[in-house]
Amino acid sequence: MSLSDPIADMLTRIRNGVRANAKTVKIRSSRMCIRVAEVLKNEGYIGNYDVVDDGRQGILRITLKYGPNGEHVIQNLKRESKPGCRTYRGVKDVPQVLNGLGVVIVSTSRGVLSDRQCRELHIGGELICSVY
Repeated sequence: MSLSDPIADMLTRIRNGVRANAKTVKIRSSRMCIRVAEVLKNEGYIGNYDVVDDGRQGILRITLKYGPNGEHVIQNLKRESKPGCRTYRGVKDVPQVLNGLGVVIVSTSRGVLSDRQCRELHIGGELICSVY
């Protein structure tokens, strides 16, 4: 079975895992998914991630994060740029989610970065997803 959009599959699995109060979710590994997971970890939306070798492509195992009373850290996860309609923005046009409380993940020429890092480095790119 081939996936036409592995990032959308990753975001959907995370979204479903959060709604089901799962501790971990397993996703097909790819370099882009690993970079997105790295940004989510650095921004504090997930606990941890690791790649498990299964003899083929590998599996990305993400540990989800919840608040002290079990509240969801990830409230909303939205795919911005889709394979059929790519969304590119310059550094001045990169949106802020909830006035900076959320994060937009951007694929740039320097790798996958958060919107804050894009503003610091003064580079734009393709909007991957928004998280809050």
